[in-house]
Amino acid sequence: MKLETQQLIMAPIREQDWSLFHALHTTSLVIEKCFDAPGEDDLKDKFQGRLQPWAPESGAWLTLTIAEKESGKPVGITGFFVEHGIAEVGYLLMPEFYGKGYGTESLQAVVEWAETQGLHQMRAVVTEGNIASERVLEKCGFTLKEKIPLAYEIGGHLYADHIYQRGAF
Repeated sequence: MKLETQQLIMAPIREQDWSLFHALHTTSLVIEKCFDAPGEDDLKDKFQGRLQPWAPESGAWLTLTIAEKESGKPVGITGFFVEHGIAEVGYLLMPEFYGKGYGTESLQAVVEWAETQGLHQMRAVVTEGNIASERVLEKCGFTLKEKIPLAYEIGGHLYADHIYQRGAF
């Protein structure tokens, strides 16, 4: 499986992508509005889980690396997991690629591909204050459906979860 857009190529994550995965989960600018940095063992386990073969019924993440088509530079990861027929999307980009439209471009490609697989209901959970991520979702046709106050802790502070949906629920 490979998805191509005007500027990007997305392909399933591989063992060789460990350094990108590690950087995305430990770089403070990436994770500050998403989660606390995981411990090394937990991160290795999470990575191994992302390497498993994906099927809609597996409950596992379909994790795709994102790379610039022209340069081949790794940009980040994107993907989703399916629960009860609903695809929950997620994405992380390295800071040097912020503001280039890559989040929107990659998510739109993933959404379109998921729909070809019969997945027409999608959701995303965004931490309050992650405005850039909310804009990406809105550009890809997601709408804010619910705010859950004090739902998630990052760095000792509680934040609201913003629940976005796309498709008929």
